[in-house]
Amino acid sequence: MSLPTPETPLSGADARRLAAVALDEGRLERAPAEQLAAQLGVEAVREAVLDAASESKRAAHGDAVSVSRNVFIPLTNLCRNRCSYCTFAKLPDSAEAKTYTLEEVDEVVRGGVATGCIEALFCLGDKPEIAYRSYRDELAERGYASTNELLVDGCRVAFEGGMLPHTNAGILTQDEMAALRPWNASMGLMLETTSQRLRGKGMPHMHAPDKDPAVRIRMHEEAGELAIPFTSGLLLGIGENDEERVDTLLAIRELDDRFGHIQEVIVQPFHPKPGTKMRAASSLQDEIVAGWVALARLILGPEQNVQAPPNLAPEVLRLLLRSGLNDWGGVSPVTVDFINPEAPWPALRALREATEGAGQRLVERLPVYPQYINDRPDFFDEKMRAALPRFATDDGFARSKQQSGEEAA
Repeated sequence: MSLPTPETPLSGADARRLAAVALDEGRLERAPAEQLAAQLGVEAVREAVLDAASESKRAAHGDAVSVSRNVFIPLTNLCRNRCSYCTFAKLPDSAEAKTYTLEEVDEVVRGGVATGCIEALFCLGDKPEIAYRSYRDELAERGYASTNELLVDGCRVAFEGGMLPHTNAGILTQDEMAALRPWNASMGLMLETTSQRLRGKGMPHMHAPDKDPAVRIRMHEEAGELAIPFTSGLLLGIGENDEERVDTLLAIRELDDRFGHIQEVIVQPFHPKPGTKMRAASSLQDEIVAGWVALARLILGPEQNVQAPPNLAPEVLRLLLRSGLNDWGGVSPVTVDFINPEAPWPALRALREATEGAGQRLVERLPVYPQYINDRPDFFDEKMRAALPRFATDDGFARSKQQSGEEAA
């Protein structure tokens, strides 16, 4: 069918025809995606997109929605980037600056194991040793030449302590990812956006060299070359436009088409935080966020794992469950979300009740998804491949480890 320009109003019937084509073809292409994106504020259009995304999700994932019980280990909160919306990164002279010791990593891991957690999520700032001499000196005193060397040891401690690491350390070289691969079930880097415009003067990524889209895409490619199960994602609401959001999702799809390594795609809304340059920015309406989760499902196709973090939209979980997501991400009974500390995790019981209340069912997974565990042994180092059966059932989901304290999330 011929398409009008994105600015041309769509009727609900028009939107359903576009969505039906996406369902038939298995994916939504750029022109219709931009047309629907421009009209997500129209209820009839948004409802058509939500209905189609829900149908697409059920075709591949049935009624299952997964969650990973994890611990969050922010190995260092120093970072060389100065994003306009971030409260995670600290300066070396801040009282809140912290770099974990291996003993502290082990302590968190023991707490995770005691509460039935499987995933040890390592999240940290980008290459702080490049920016801060005091941090370089601290690393040297510990016997490390780089943050990545410390990270490798931290992941080893977590793995040997009985958990499966997933690392999100910002930009890594291919050699650095290769050094981490033996101790990680999966890794990740939010692509966030393909918009070079957002690196311009006065824009959110102006002082963030590691947010260059070309640099982030290259890391995705190198992870694919190394056969690493990889998490990517779209960050919503930092100043990008509809066309840039569609372009970001299409870039992620193209990377997965080439390498088959994108294990999940997170659609994460930005919320302004006090004390940042973007503190006065507006959040996207929940309905629009759900619309973008649904568009992500239609663009990426039924097989992809699409995630929306439940702690960033706790009042609209039922709406998100209509949007075609099949994963809630990591939820911890032990640690807070150090990236969004103002947004507490939902209790696992509440998440289960919300999921079941929407006619779906909650299943626990590992940091890596079943299709890699069951069908892609080449995506794991020998040690990791041998360890996975201790954590996974025959269908690739997590072995049940119900704990009496599981609701203290």
